Amino acid sequence: MIHENRVVVTGLGAVSPIGIGKQKFWDALVAGTNGIGRINQFDASDYTCQIAGEVLDFDPAIFIDKKELKRMDRYTQFALAATRLAFDDAQLDLNKLDGERAGVFVGTGIGGMSTLHNQYEKLFDKGPSRISPFFIPMMIANMAAGNIAIAYKLQGPSACIVTACASGTNAIGDAYRVIQRGEADVMIAGGTEAAISPAGVAGFAQMKALCSDHNDDPAHASRPFDKNRSGFVMGEGAGIVVLESLEHALNRGANICAEIVGYGRNNDAYHITTPAPGGHTQAKCMKLALDDAGLNPTEIDYINAHGTSTQFNDRGETEAIKILFGEHAYKLAVSSTKSMTGHMLGAAGGIEAVATIMSIQTGIVHPTINYETPDDGLDLNYVANEAQTRTVNAAISNSFGFGGHNACVVFKKFAE
Repeated sequence: MIHENRVVVTGLGAVSPIGIGKQKFWDALVAGTNGIGRINQFDASDYTCQIAGEVLDFDPAIFIDKKELKRMDRYTQFALAATRLAFDDAQLDLNKLDGERAGVFVGTGIGGMSTLHNQYEKLFDKGPSRISPFFIPMMIANMAAGNIAIAYKLQGPSACIVTACASGTNAIGDAYRVIQRGEADVMIAGGTEAAISPAGVAGFAQMKALCSDHNDDPAHASRPFDKNRSGFVMGEGAGIVVLESLEHALNRGANICAEIVGYGRNNDAYHITTPAPGGHTQAKCMKLALDDAGLNPTEIDYINAHGTSTQFNDRGETEAIKILFGEHAYKLAVSSTKSMTGHMLGAAGGIEAVATIMSIQTGIVHPTINYETPDDGLDLNYVANEAQTRTVNAAISNSFGFGGHNACVVFKKFAE
């Protein structure tokens, strides 16, 4: 690939089950804070899985006009809140921003699930005349990106990337490409999700994808790479980054968090939900990202793993790391944010990008909590239960989604 503009990260926004705002989120990650508990959003007592990573302290009125709130699904509210936090972190003067040179790529795996559920209940109980006129614009997946663009008058490239659990990472990678090509100077990018609803939980549970044996012990339910893992735990929230061309960032004297230098994407072309065995296509995806970055595998210090706490994903990802990195795989730190937040689905790549960049900035790698029993062949440094202090000059964030979608981004410490 011919690289034109260098692209840097200047702002981070996080809305998560363990904290709102990048610092609260990061402090909780480093401390190994569990964000998973009994479901509060509906009565889940009849469900096989009764736990999730919910954002319990979220007040959307802090970020969004109350009149507008009534026209937005929770997933859009999360995205707008995280964008506001990212803009504040970037200290970007919106009055001086050229809106025609700024855009939005925000992905989601599912979109307005709660709105869909609520409106179908009205349809069945009270008939079609009781459906809200805002039903469709609240529910459709592109409305998080659309509302961000409207709120901040961003008239540049705008899209919603929907690649299941890879959505947030694809959105960041695709936004990176837009700035590289010179189509925009600033891009808002990341992912958002709010699918902890009756149908959402029931659907994943019926697939046997969710952890259902820790309803009375949610603190230990999400256990990536541990031998006794038994399924993922749903999470919700949003992770947003502000990307700028290096020239734009330097011209305004921005504080640069990190540089994004590589992006890879491919597809297993194997199964609608199960990753291809052996980890070969995931290894190829990481290699594509490294080749794009012009880095050798030995130059990577940390991998923020997809790490879902499922049997197939954790083994396949470990195998992929070994294939690509060889002996260096054992020198890497590998940790899973999902051990604390649960799986935030389309938002996972966004929030995990924030975590990856914070590791580069702080020289701390957050732990994978609940790692107690090693599994055969899963023998990497998963940063078990306690954070590790180490220099992180370059790192990969992995996301692998249903449908075989794989996406990886590479961040490195900024140096002029």
